[in-house]
Amino acid sequence: MEVIICSTDGEVGEKAAATVANKVRQAQASGRKAVIGVATGSSPLSTYTALQQLIDRGELDLSQAYAFALDEYVGLPAGHPESYCEVIRKTVTEPLNMIPAQVNVPNGNAEKLDQAGADYEKAIAAAGGVDIQILGIGSNGHIGFNEPISSLSSRTRVVKLTEQTRQDNARFFDSLDDVPGYALTQGLGTILDARACVLVAQGAGKAAAVKALVEGPVSAMCPASVLQWHENATIVVDEAAAANLELADYYRAQASH
Repeated sequence: MEVIICSTDGEVGEKAAATVANKVRQAQASGRKAVIGVATGSSPLSTYTALQQLIDRGELDLSQAYAFALDEYVGLPAGHPESYCEVIRKTVTEPLNMIPAQVNVPNGNAEKLDQAGADYEKAIAAAGGVDIQILGIGSNGHIGFNEPISSLSSRTRVVKLTEQTRQDNARFFDSLDDVPGYALTQGLGTILDARACVLVAQGAGKAAAVKALVEGPVSAMCPASVLQWHENATIVVDEAAAANLELADYYRAQASH
């Protein structure tokens, strides 16, 4: 696991975007269409901005790439502004010049949600697997919507959201009552299948989760800690999110070489 500590949110985005771009170019050089795993929330927004800047400068082309979103709320109507299908359209598909038909989001309105999860797994495999998975982290250590005590080998499935997660996401809705209680999410095992992962975190509110992710034991109580098992995981955080890291100076020294 590589840990990169940045001074600003903009630098977090630039470092993460550089990691994504490198993996995309590697896939393209091998003659494949790149496959990117994309996340929602506020954490990856600076990464998407930096990717858009690379595209605008002609240094990156995602026009033929595939994308797979991590998760979707269950039960939000089509076109709801906070459905992840709509959020991904606004933050990923359009600004990064991607083909809408090649940007996939779990179907949170499927009649048979278990089957929708299995179908999503098949779609990822059919695309060749994810080259680089972009991740954020919840204040309770979740990635995707894999809440604490999720199986470390879990696959795409329906999960009940914790009250902490619902409260954290209430800022995007009119009230807490409007936040769905369930989601369809890629599992931790699904995320680990990606060839590379880059997780971004900003702000003091993520410091405890980042500490548990990087320096704590691998534990279902901090689902993100499963990334310690990944052979190609990069953690990019700002100073506030890194505040609890005991080995912060060591990570800075590593990054300087």
